[in-house]
Amino acid sequence: ITDRSGEVYRLTAERKKIKITGAPEVLAEGQGGMLDVALHPKFTENGLIYLSYSTFKQVDGEKLSSTAVMRAKLDGDKLTAQKVIFEAQPFSKTRHHYGSRLQFDKKGYLYISVGDRGNEKANPQSLVSDCGKIHRIKDDGTIPSDNPYVGEKSANLSIFSWGHRNPQGLTMDPETGEIWEHEHGPRGGDELNKLQKGANYGWPVISYGINYDGTTFTNLTAKNGMAQPNHYWIPSIGPSGVTFV
Repeated sequence: ITDRSGEVYRLTAERKKIKITGAPEVLAEGQGGMLDVALHPKFTENGLIYLSYSTFKQVDGEKLSSTAVMRAKLDGDKLTAQKVIFEAQPFSKTRHHYGSRLQFDKKGYLYISVGDRGNEKANPQSLVSDCGKIHRIKDDGTIPSDNPYVGEKSANLSIFSWGHRNPQGLTMDPETGEIWEHEHGPRGGDELNKLQKGANYGWPVISYGINYDGTTFTNLTAKNGMAQPNHYWIPSIGPSGVTFV
């Protein structure tokens, strides 16, 4: 169990909560902190767990933050062999839209959601920014050879899909193995998407939402070359986790 403050716990069969040591230091400000946790598909064999969190660094006297993923081995009640296998670039002075959801697929690849960090003008439609994207990596942080932008010099190789606002839901269809994602829209326009490799989901060029103050930022809900959501909500429902039942 993760707690936004930065704590990680193990819940016993007797429902006793035991603190786990060795977790990374997090920036628990705004929407940040300790975020998602996922077990390696072969956890019973290797004991590996994955934590997503808001990491931070000082640059010219200013604290900047980003979404990071750490892999570690659970050894009793402590984490060992910690390794940061993903760190979204660029870092930002904002404290929201971290994304942070983790999901393994049937091949053992790890999908990571990263929000636009509140900079919709620069990040979601740029393939050299990790923000506003769904990323796909191997369990050790290396890049699958069939990722959509492998071999391209003008794109970050971990990107699987782009044009996302703040995706906080990732899940796998247990029958087909397909990955589904949902994300927060602005005022209206929350989306549910069945992820397609290399697809651009359009934020903020197309959207079914408006600004929080009621003004519009785009008149487009569709555009050639941009994927449509499988479903959208008006008004917003504020989706967080998603799962198959």
